[in-house]
Amino acid sequence: MNDGPASGKLFLVPTPIGNLEDITVRAKRVLAESDAVIAEDTRTSGKLLQLLGISRPLIAFHAHNEHSVTARLVERMVAGERFALVTDAGTPAISDPGFLLVREAVKQNVPVDCLPGPTAFVPALVNSGLPCDRFTFEGFLPVKKGRRTRMEQLREEGRTMVFYESPHRILRTLGDLAEVFGPMRPASISREISKLHEETVRGTLEELAAHFKIHAPRGEFVLCVGGA
Repeated sequence: MNDGPASGKLFLVPTPIGNLEDITVRAKRVLAESDAVIAEDTRTSGKLLQLLGISRPLIAFHAHNEHSVTARLVERMVAGERFALVTDAGTPAISDPGFLLVREAVKQNVPVDCLPGPTAFVPALVNSGLPCDRFTFEGFLPVKKGRRTRMEQLREEGRTMVFYESPHRILRTLGDLAEVFGPMRPASISREISKLHEETVRGTLEELAAHFKIHAPRGEFVLCVGGA
């Protein structure tokens, strides 16, 4: 596959969320051919590149510096450099840094390619047993301000809802959703997707909360909740 002439360009490259075999042949080639790899965590991405046998310069790009470095990165692409953007795992800009860089690149007419590849919510949704012909991806719920308001807004949502959650907040989120949606709302949780201890648990919000009160929550969680 030819990705065009050697001119400035931004590639969004999905990286494995668990199993290293989930990297694609094209992703490996794009990483190897890029002038530099823009990474959410250069240590994490450095280890991945080393495992893949790829040696490229790494540029840090994360929530704390994306506003300050975006313009300079786009200037370099306008000048002809080709960059690959990666996050710690999964597809860039899905609940991770990337949107600002893509938006600015588009404004400056820099070609942007997003490669297909790993992302956590798709396998979790398909594996949930809940309707997946129509769904809404909500990402992380607000931690404090606006949390209850957002849940109230979603109470009558008819589509399956997909949330990301951390292990130390999953029980709180299940309890809050059960209070707003009702404890019998069907749901599914997938964690550690494509890793050794991958698990999917299905049931009501109340049943999922009971399960994870007994089994200590570990790993990254994708919560799918049935629509009203």
